[in-house]
Amino acid sequence: MKLPLTVAIIQARMASSRLPGKVLLDIAGKAMLQWVVERTRLAKSLDAIVVATSTDPADDPIAEFCAAHGYACTRGSLHDVLDRYYHAAVLHGAYLVVRLTADCPLLDPGLIDQTVRQIWGAHSVHTITAVPWYDFTANRLPPPWGRMYPIGLDVEVATFNALETAWREATAPHQREHVMPFIYENADRFKISVIHHDHDYGSLRWTVDTSEDLAALRALVPLLPRAFTWLDVLRTWQAHPEIAALNAAVPHKTVTDIDTRAS
Repeated sequence: MKLPLTVAIIQARMASSRLPGKVLLDIAGKAMLQWVVERTRLAKSLDAIVVATSTDPADDPIAEFCAAHGYACTRGSLHDVLDRYYHAAVLHGAYLVVRLTADCPLLDPGLIDQTVRQIWGAHSVHTITAVPWYDFTANRLPPPWGRMYPIGLDVEVATFNALETAWREATAPHQREHVMPFIYENADRFKISVIHHDHDYGSLRWTVDTSEDLAALRALVPLLPRAFTWLDVLRTWQAHPEIAALNAAVPHKTVTDIDTRAS
C-alpha cells in the first residue's frame, strides 16, 4: 500500500531581522538554502520538498534561486507563515507536513525520518496504519516539553488535519508566525509526541540567525566529512571550542517572539 504524501515545507525569507538575506549567504561554497534543500533530500521519508517564501518583492531572489536550481517554490503571506504553510500543503496534496526552516543548514535527514516515523507510531517509514498514531511530532518544543537536540536540527511534523485546524482557529500573532504553536499549546485537543536524545545537547547553537552564527558555521562546515550526520557535527563542535565560542553569547529566540514589523 502506498503511503500518503509527506511533504517537507522549508520556510524562507530575505527579511531576517538580525541577519538580512541570510538564506542566500554563502557557507563553504553553497548558499545556505541550498544546504538545507540538499540535506532534506537525503531523507527517505519525504515525497516532496517545497520552499515556501513570501509574495513580498524582497523575496524575489529566493524564488529566482529556486527556479535556477529546480526547487519547487510557493509564495504566500510574509508574516502569516501559518497561512503560507497551509496553502503550500494544499497545493502539493500533503497528508503529512514536515516543517523545516531555511536557517538550519546542518539539519539531519535521519532526524527528519525519525520524526516522521514517530507520527505513525512506527519503527519504519514504510509502516502504515489506518491513521497516524499522533497528530504532531517534533524533536524539540518549548517548556514543559523541552529540547535535547541542538538548536538548528529542529523538525516538526503535523497531519494536514491538525495544520488545517490551526490555520482555521489560531489567532495569536506568534501562532500565525511560528506555524505550529496552536497545536502544542492545545495539547488537550491533539495527540503530541516529542523525541528526546539520551543526552542533553539543547544548549548548542547550530542555526544561523546572526553574523556570529554565520561565522561559526563557516568555520565548522569545512571540517565536516562529506556525508555527515549530526553526530559528526557534534564531535567536530566539541573538538573545536574556539568555533563554539563564536556564537556562544547569542540569545536564542523563543516561540513567543514575533516580528514587530508585522504590526
